[in-house]
Order: sequence, then C-alpha cells, then structure tokens
Amino acid sequence: MPPSTLQVSCVQLHWATDIERNVASTLRYIARAAREGSRVVLFPEAGLTSYYFPYLITLPPEQVDAALDSVREAARDHDIWVIAGTIRKTRDRFINVAHVISPAGEVTYEYAKVQMAGRDEKKYCRGGDKLALFEIDGILCTLVICRDGRHPELYRIPAMAGAQVLFHPSCSSDEIEAVAWKRTSGRAQQPVGPNSKIFHCVANTVGQSPDGLQTSSGASFIREPNGIPLAEAGYYQEEMITAVLDLARADRSYILDSMEHPPFLRPYWREMVEAVKARKDLKPE
Repeated sequence: MPPSTLQVSCVQLHWATDIERNVASTLRYIARAAREGSRVVLFPEAGLTSYYFPYLITLPPEQVDAALDSVREAARDHDIWVIAGTIRKTRDRFINVAHVISPAGEVTYEYAKVQMAGRDEKKYCRGGDKLALFEIDGILCTLVICRDGRHPELYRIPAMAGAQVLFHPSCSSDEIEAVAWKRTSGRAQQPVGPNSKIFHCVANTVGQSPDGLQTSSGASFIREPNGIPLAEAGYYQEEMITAVLDLARADRSYILDSMEHPPFLRPYWREMVEAVKARKDLKPE
C-alpha cells in the first residue's frame, strides 16, 4: 500500500555557477533533507550542469555523468529519493533532463523538457516527446520542467492517469526587468492545484549570470491541492523548504470532472491518457 503522507523538500540554488559547486551544494542538501526526515528532495532545472549556456555547453559528457553518479551515490547513502537536473549532449543537440533517482541509487525515470524557453535553450536544445508518469513509493507522480508549467496539458493528462503530485524543477532566469515583472504578475510558476486538485512542488533558482545581465525569480514553493502554500522560499537566497503532503487531499476532483464533461470530449481524453501511458517509459535520447 502506498503511504498516506509524503514529506518533500525543495532546494533553491544558484543557476549560473560551475558544476563542482553545484555538485557540492546538491550533496549537502541531500544530506540535510534526509536528516530532516524527507522522503524526496527536488532540485532546480539543470541544477547540476547549471542553466548558463556559455558554460554548460563546454562541459565534457564524462563530467556530467560523474556528477550524476555522485548524486546517485548520495541518494543511496542517505536512503532518499532525489530529483536532479542536467542539460546533456545527445547525438545532435542538447536535451534538458530531470533524473528521478531512487533510495537504491538507481535512475528509475527520466523526463526531457518539452517546451523550450529563451534564446539559448531554443538555439542549443530540442524538446522531449513524452509526458511524465512514474511512481515514488507507490505514489503516482508527474514532472514538468520550468516553461512546461505554462502548458497545462503536460501535467493535467498525467493527472487524468492518476498522478497526485507534480514535481516542477525550474530556472526562471531572464533579464532583470523581465524577472521583476514575473514576480509582480505571478508569472514565474503558477499554482496548478486550482485547476487540477493535485500537489505542486517547485524548486526554482536564484542569482545573477556572470555578466550581470540576468537574474532569477526565486520563490520556490510547495502548495497543496487547493493552491494554499505549505512552504515558500525567498527571492534571493539559496535555501531548502519542506512540507508533509497529506495525499488524501490530492483527490484530482477537477481532473475527474474534466474527463466527464462535456461528454463529447470523454473518448479523446481517454485516448490521450492511454497514449501517455504507452510512451511514459521511453528514454530521452
């Protein structure tokens, strides 16, 4: 039987620092989350490689693999689920990947970001071709990465398939004026509970790029299925937030209503759910 609760930590890190610092920070927060009793710890988009493209495109693939191996070892040592991100070179372009790592230290699931954002990502990366559906301790979960969250079908269809928790690694970086606007308008990460009735866990980034032209919006959060904050981070500092999810509250009621009304859409929703299930285990390459 799946547990009735799930304690989750979300870690907010700098988005434009080098891989050595990123790995050290990640390992430190894995240990801290485990000490505080969390079963899952979520890190930001591209938290290991950084999201700063002039730097990350120079990283040897072997160094990225070694960073991920270090995180796998830490997950095993601390008996905790870890969701960590890299931007990885493939045979033709880069892909932006979230890696789900089990307490046994195994990468049990991977999801590639679907919707590209920003000039550099659109230049260097291509999107994935599946929606995320995976289990953590028997709890059905889903994933989106940053800009994906603006596209509700990417998490609502997995919720139709049964997902109760959305993990949302993000790097809401942009020019300083754009980030200020995101903060005041609430555009960075919009809570999904009010249109789905599932939990929403966001790990975002902070800090400026080396040239000082870009920053990130911070404000990581964990929200319950009505959209109410359970934990929130600040705008500027690296930090970890933690909350206990009462899974009975994630009843997916808005999702279930959408699947039934209007009646003419019912068969199409069911077809899409089956298509998501059929593709869910494809490896991003």
